[in-house]
Amino acid sequence: MIGKLAPGMTNVNLIGLVVSKGDKRSVNTKYGKSEVCDVVIKDESGEVGLTLWAEQISKVKEGDEVEIQGAYVTEWQGEIKLNIPKRGLLQKASV
Repeated sequence: MIGKLAPGMTNVNLIGLVVSKGDKRSVNTKYGKSEVCDVVIKDESGEVGLTLWAEQISKVKEGDEVEIQGAYVTEWQGEIKLNIPKRGLLQKASV
């Protein structure tokens, strides 16, 4: 599934393995200051960057299998990115 992601896709549901998790950092958004963290997830078809915000950051760590629902795909600086909106879901996958 990850290998088939393309910018503009919406309502994306998938399961992937967190292969790396960067440091969280503070950014200023139009809604005020927030924390953000970049992770990379993969499945058998490929890997993709995933942006985590605020409370999402503490939900996962490297090596976790995660389930994502309701995500959308963008392109940032030439790379495909997966984004989870407030109404989306991020949780550890039940094996």
